[in-house]
Amino acid sequence: MGCLCEASTSCNATSPCHTPPGGGYFCGPFLISFPYWTDAGKPVLKGDDPNVKGAFENCVLDLYCAAKTVRQYMKKFASGGAGVSADCNGDGVVNCVDFAYMHMLGGFGCHDSSMLGTAFFKRFDNCWKVVEAASV
Repeated sequence: MGCLCEASTSCNATSPCHTPPGGGYFCGPFLISFPYWTDAGKPVLKGDDPNVKGAFENCVLDLYCAAKTVRQYMKKFASGGAGVSADCNGDGVVNCVDFAYMHMLGGFGCHDSSMLGTAFFKRFDNCWKVVEAASV
């Protein structure tokens, strides 16, 4: 989770919503889009209503709700229950590297190896190497 946050915004908990030059609308420390949040089941802050305008931003701009969104999104797509293979990089195991692919490319389109050259994946890979080295 930490490496996804680090790769997205250097885990800037105050990262605002923005529309990048390529289009879309991304918010918070994980740069979550509205469709991503919807696929994750529209988690909300306590007392909020997912059908009220602003519920999306309220959640994904909050570090804990944003992390919950990512967890629920990964749970949906990592199980293969959405009709997709969760082994995004084709190495025979489903792990955090696959989650990085899913986070960046979406659960349905995560089998695109062109992601390897992106700034996001370089930051993720550097973080993941540190985590792996620390767990040995």
